[in-house]
Amino acid sequence: MADFKRLKIWRASHGLSVSVYALVRTLPREEAYGLRAQMTRAAGSIPANIAEGVGRGGDREVARFLDIALGSAMELECHVLRALDLRYIDVDPARAFLADLNMTQKMIASLRLKIRRRLRASGSGRRSTAHLAPRT
Repeated sequence: MADFKRLKIWRASHGLSVSVYALVRTLPREEAYGLRAQMTRAAGSIPANIAEGVGRGGDREVARFLDIALGSAMELECHVLRALDLRYIDVDPARAFLADLNMTQKMIASLRLKIRRRLRASGSGRRSTAHLAPRT
């Protein structure tokens, strides 16, 4: 089993899940249980699902949890765009956040595609996640 904390994709998504708190600080107080909660939950779901998929074992599970992580990343993007349209957040920090989010989305999609191709080639989903560990 790979140590998810060493994965570049996990570190990037974890960074997003932390930085979203700076972004939501400017949301109106009445959004504490609405948009703010949705944004922080979606952001936290991304690295959590990556970690869970890696912890579960085989490639099929990793790919499934990457699907969920990507869905949460897309949900987060939607919430950020809505907050921008409502003028709840400043444009420059939101653009920087969205750029990081889009890069993370691409990383997730790329890894998911790589794993799905390997699954098709091998015909099995039971391969260990040890291959995800970064080479030192």
